[in-house]
Amino acid sequence: MSNNERIRLAIVVSEFNFDVTRIMLEKAISHAKFLGAEVTVIFRVPGSFDAPLAVSQVIKKDYVDAVAVIGAVIQGETKHDEVVGHQAARKILDLSIEYGKPVALGIIGPGATRMQALERAEEYARRAVEAAVKMARRLKKFEMMEYRGEVLDIGDLIKEG
Repeated sequence: MSNNERIRLAIVVSEFNFDVTRIMLEKAISHAKFLGAEVTVIFRVPGSFDAPLAVSQVIKKDYVDAVAVIGAVIQGETKHDEVVGHQAARKILDLSIEYGKPVALGIIGPGATRMQALERAEEYARRAVEAAVKMARRLKKFEMMEYRGEVLDIGDLIKEG
C-alpha cells in the first residue's frame, strides 16, 4: 500500500460567505493535488447547514473515497451561527460513521468573525483535505491487512512521513 495511492475526493463547499469559501475551495483543490488525490466531485451547497444532504449523496458513489466539507459560519447578532455549526458538524460525523468513509470537517465557526474566517480559510481547507485523504488511505490499508499476532499499526508516522 503506497502512501501515494490515488484517493478520490469529493469537496462539498458552502456558497454562503463566498468571499471566504472561494479561497477555501481554491486551497482545497490545490492541496488535494499536492497530496496526490483526485477531486472527483465539487458539490456547491447554499450554506453549511445544507452540506449534510450533499454529503449523504456523494458519499454513496463508488468514485468517492472521502469527502471534505468546507464552509464558514460567521457570528451574527444571535446564536444562529451556533445552531448551524453544531448541527452540521454532528450530522457530518454521523454520515461518516454510517457509510464508513471519511468526511472531514473544514467549517470555520461558529463564533468566528469575518476577519477571523478570512485569516483561517486556507488552513481549515488544507486540514480538511489532509484529514480526509489520510483517513481514506489508512482505511484502505487496514482493509488489506491481516492480523498475524503482531500489532497492526495504522498510520505509522515514521513509515508515512
